[in-house]
Amino acid sequence: MTKTDDIPEATLEDRLHTLAKAGIASIPVVGAAASELFAVILASPLEKRRIEWMNDVAEHLKELEERGELNLEDLQDNETFITTVMQASQAAIRNHQSEKREVLRNAVLNAALPNAPEESIQQLFINQVATFTVWHIRLLDLFKDSPAWFEKNGVKSSALPSLGNLEQLITTAWPDLKNQEDFLNAVVQELEAKGLFKSSGLLSSMSLRDVYDKKTTKMGDAFLEFITAP
Repeated sequence: MTKTDDIPEATLEDRLHTLAKAGIASIPVVGAAASELFAVILASPLEKRRIEWMNDVAEHLKELEERGELNLEDLQDNETFITTVMQASQAAIRNHQSEKREVLRNAVLNAALPNAPEESIQQLFINQVATFTVWHIRLLDLFKDSPAWFEKNGVKSSALPSLGNLEQLITTAWPDLKNQEDFLNAVVQELEAKGLFKSSGLLSSMSLRDVYDKKTTKMGDAFLEFITAP
């Protein structure tokens, strides 16, 4: 393994940037200015993301090795791990949200461990993180164990209304999501379509007990475990 501060050689993204910049520069009159504008707007932030991502992953892998949970040298020949790193890196560099970058990093760390999920499952979960919004992940975490979520996040029982559907559960957790029924419905339906969550619908009436019951599937639990820090 390379040292934490060793940055990989130019990637495909770097080469594409070089080609794009050269293409813009070839445009008559405004070419040079446009080329510099491209470099200022995109080149520096993308490079910064790449460096921050690689260093973050390297530092946490080193911590796992120091805890005796893995051997970094063994990872050099682990093709599944390398594929997961590349797949997660592409998604991380394209995203500015720290929450999504964190779960992608966690996925890489879990992929490095001896009990990592099977290769196809890893690829499936990385693809889902890449396409999901942060709300897909937040809601799935809430649905796994709502009472524990409320306790962990300091929501007092007195703040809970007489719940009767999932929308009320969600908006109790995040009041800012009130009047976002269409968005929430789209997220819930997608989680269900991916086989991570099961429900009778966002607005379906149910008892208080049913609202609080666990709603993630076995696959949903495995997904959350894979993107949670080991």
